[in-house]
Amino acid sequence: MHYEGNMIRPPSEAYSILLQATVGCSHNKCTFCGAYKGERFKIKSDEIIMADIAYAAKHYPHIRRLFICEDRKLIIPHKRLRNILLEIRRQLPRITRVGVYANSKSIDLKSPEELRELHELGIGIAYMGLESGDDVTLKNVRKGATAEKMIRMGQKIREAGIRLSITVLLGIAGEERSDIHAKESGRVLSAIDPEYVGALSLMLIPGTPMYEDRASGRFRLLEAGEMLRELRTMIAHTDMSRGLFHANHASNYLPIKARLPKDKAAVLQTIDQALAGQISLKPEWLRAL
Repeated sequence: MHYEGNMIRPPSEAYSILLQATVGCSHNKCTFCGAYKGERFKIKSDEIIMADIAYAAKHYPHIRRLFICEDRKLIIPHKRLRNILLEIRRQLPRITRVGVYANSKSIDLKSPEELRELHELGIGIAYMGLESGDDVTLKNVRKGATAEKMIRMGQKIREAGIRLSITVLLGIAGEERSDIHAKESGRVLSAIDPEYVGALSLMLIPGTPMYEDRASGRFRLLEAGEMLRELRTMIAHTDMSRGLFHANHASNYLPIKARLPKDKAAVLQTIDQALAGQISLKPEWLRAL
């Protein structure tokens, strides 16, 4: 397989075939992210992509899932993405689900009809970074989208039949907007009603603007209890019809996995017990990524 630059995939795609179709990030402006700094975004050539599909067909014929790495794959022009999916179907007939990253911009580039066709050709899940439902926070971290656009694009991709996994970042709003960030994120998640939500705790990366803001005193990273209270508020304000809310990423202080609305009361009680010191939190050394 022809891999170059940083390779990033969701934890749930750990055992998937990783097909790298792009290098770098088409946005690459978020103040908290250092994954693609110094890398120029590009879509790899069809020749290389098709060669990697052939390699995967030869060496991993029994794997059932494939993830197209790594930036927002829906940014690839529809005809090219369609041909990639057709080749995956032809050479890897055992693949039951193709996953992609998506953001509001890349979803907006596709018509509802194109999204439905991509779903029919194998795209079964998209991963979208909401980070926050608070417009002030989104602007501060240079996310490049408003909460309202996130809602519209999240609903759009779900209406095409593609399952949606959304990421939110605990602590990203800092101390002053923590409560607003939690409540607004719950509001946006409720409006989109995704199949999955993953809450991660902010960990500052050297070289990023947000890391420098902390070093200069312009930003204070929340402590464990504050992160936990933010998570509690977010879950309390999130209404999902039958979605899984995860907070079991390596960065989190308290592993949480709940199906909403069924488990809401129980998970809020668990967080309350942790805040009261009745349940131990993960030590800092175990949060290393």
